[in-house]
Amino acid sequence: MVNSLDIKPAKPLAPAAQRALDEAKARKAHEHTNPRPKETAGPKGAEPTRFGDWERGGITYDF
Repeated sequence: MVNSLDIKPAKPLAPAAQRALDEAKARKAHEHTNPRPKETAGPKGAEPTRFGDWERGGITYDF
């Protein structure tokens, strides 16, 4: 599999674009070494959102 961050562009990148790619690469590496903690007090089962609204027991709540 080819990583899109490792592909060399046809023309040189602007310094800001190269900095953004480097930051994205570092952020991706950090995510793999430090995974997010599991949710402890969340809803049981599937996420209770549907069409952008919260649904609980067949009743839809729109905030």
